[in-house]
Amino acid sequence: MLMKFKRWLKTSESPLAANIFQFAKNIRNPQMIVIPYVHSTLFSLHHLVKFIISELGRILYYTPLFKSQIKGTKKGLYLYSGMPQILGNLNIECADNVRMSGISTFCGRVSTHREATLTIGSNVDIGWQNAFSVGDKIILEDDVRLAGRIFLAGFPGHPIDCKRRAKGDLDDDSQIGDIIIKRGAWIGTGSTILGGVTIGEGAIIGAGSVVTKNIPPFTIAAGNPAKVVKKIKED
Repeated sequence: MLMKFKRWLKTSESPLAANIFQFAKNIRNPQMIVIPYVHSTLFSLHHLVKFIISELGRILYYTPLFKSQIKGTKKGLYLYSGMPQILGNLNIECADNVRMSGISTFCGRVSTHREATLTIGSNVDIGWQNAFSVGDKIILEDDVRLAGRIFLAGFPGHPIDCKRRAKGDLDDDSQIGDIIIKRGAWIGTGSTILGGVTIGEGAIIGAGSVVTKNIPPFTIAAGNPAKVVKKIKED
């Protein structure tokens, strides 16, 4: 009965239905007046409380928990927006003064040979929604900058053969590859770096690129697949 009544209100051309429908919308979405100074003060207080709780969580909870799961000197590690996920069999080595979004995922490939390793140098930025699939090793050298939604695809997770995929088999050793991002390189938002790729020192990868081959140092590369579009003059 109620559904029929709602349908009548939405589809009927009757003025009565239109008036009732408008009245119902107003009841569903009441509006309170903005009180000068009161709501602006509450807004500032809200952000202050939110900031204090966030900082206490970062300092007292998320950072020490994450540090307990990684190796290296890891001095001055700055986490924001929570704590990254660590999945699979993965060894993480972190140097000093790294800034890292908690909305990140680090996954190590399941292997009977050796543990996958993610090496993070000093003064590295890892932005939000980054995902690292570490086949054997991924290395971020000092001063590397990663923007948001970057995928470092060191292994696919599935074999090429469709019948083996259907059975749930793991990928083959021939499908994995190391990823090395050299000192000072900058990877733009939404980029994907495939296994077996080295990004040269000081190189810049344009947003949304898919990098399938090595990129020379001090160049700008972009596109799918990424190609060098410009050389950067060295100091």
